Amino acid sequence: MGRELDFEKEAMKVSTVSITLNIALTILKLLAGIIARSGAMISDAIHSASDVFSTVVVIIGIKISRKESDKDHPYGHERLECVAAIVLATILAVTGLGIGYSAVTKIVGGNDAGLTVPGALALVAAGVSILVKEGMYQYTRLYAGKIDSSALMADAWHHRSDALSSVGALAGIAGARMGFPILDSVASLVICFFIEKAAYDIFMDAVDKMVDKACDEETEKRLCACAMAQAGVLGIDLLHTRVFGNKIYVDIEISVDGSKSLRESHEIAERVHDSIEQSFPKVKHIMVHVNPAEDQA
Repeated sequence: MGRELDFEKEAMKVSTVSITLNIALTILKLLAGIIARSGAMISDAIHSASDVFSTVVVIIGIKISRKESDKDHPYGHERLECVAAIVLATILAVTGLGIGYSAVTKIVGGNDAGLTVPGALALVAAGVSILVKEGMYQYTRLYAGKIDSSALMADAWHHRSDALSSVGALAGIAGARMGFPILDSVASLVICFFIEKAAYDIFMDAVDKMVDKACDEETEKRLCACAMAQAGVLGIDLLHTRVFGNKIYVDIEISVDGSKSLRESHEIAERVHDSIEQSFPKVKHIMVHVNPAEDQA
């Protein structure tokens, strides 16, 4: 229970910092975009505003996923964190498409004379955004790895996509100020691609964790080695693993001496169960089945 409370406490702390900084950045970039007449900076402000809503989704997902198992959900609620990550990815994708559509409309128009040249304030806002968002990415990613949260990791990549979009905005604004106004719209289109790539990565990671994907091969080898190290285990007949949210479920069949009593075989299975549970903190549930070993002669 202590670990669950620590998980939620760390996630809430990071999310609060994200929301506060994103609100400040949204206001800064929106004002800079309007005053400096930069479409790229206004698009970037919309991206930052979507980050605020996305972090709220993350908070809701994490809180629900930490609920204790109940009659209707005996295996817990961890997968609801993946649902939050999918919702976040969808929001991100729609935001990117909106920005891309607006940019393409201006580019296809092909009338440079009708495009405004952004003011210097937009450059300053883009520079500040790059530094702040990259810092938020590193901060959120650190804690997401620490508590192994897919939703929080998705939020971290959302920050990175915003930092990259600000780089695109900076380049576009600079190009527009050097005599190529259309580059401001081109920058918005580049921002769209960055956002869509981040949305796709977040979505696929969440889906993998919801479809009972097996653990990586190295983890399964370590699980087998842990079981084989227990006294009385003569072999591993079967090992199935599945990722459930940020937890792992394990089904393992071990071979023991067929002449042993039921009580002795049960004790061996208990040793395997306890050893794996203690050695692999991410393992939430283990089912150990005992088979009589084939004639060793």
